[in-house]
Amino acid sequence: MSQTSGLLQNRFDDGVVVTTADQVINWARKSSLWPMTFGLACCAIEMMATGGTRYDWDRFGLIPRGTPRQSDLMIVAGTVTLKMATRVKRLYEQMPEPKYVISMGSCANNGGPYWRYGYHVLKGVDEVIPVDVYVPGCPPRPEALLYGIMKLQERIQEDRVLRKKGPSLGSLAGASMDPGAAK
Repeated sequence: MSQTSGLLQNRFDDGVVVTTADQVINWARKSSLWPMTFGLACCAIEMMATGGTRYDWDRFGLIPRGTPRQSDLMIVAGTVTLKMATRVKRLYEQMPEPKYVISMGSCANNGGPYWRYGYHVLKGVDEVIPVDVYVPGCPPRPEALLYGIMKLQERIQEDRVLRKKGPSLGSLAGASMDPGAAK
């Protein structure tokens, strides 16, 4: 599917057929996220609980993967040190497109309680890789992570895969089709 979307990407204006294809592709993407769990501290315990039977993130289509080459979602849970930041970036670069990142917990979001006096702590994982969804808390509950996953799925559903980026047909409704018309 990635080769097809690469060949057709940004080649069509907004249209009924292409919009339907966009919706099908986005539905498949949001319904089959393969996260690479990257647990670094106490938030990892809550992330593992989210994958357990009580919260069961499988019902959202998540299948955890052990390698970045098979993942399209990275969940960074916990304190990211300066030494670990290069590894986080390397793992992110190994993920295939499209790739998404959820930053889980105060430490991953902004350095947490270590931000002020911790010389070794990154002040947020977004300094190294782009983050799509932030899940606040110290540590956040499994419900909060599931809510973050649902917000990411909403964002994926709105992606433009095959349609050109730019004005839609709706924005051109008042435009004149006559080339000689005065503007």
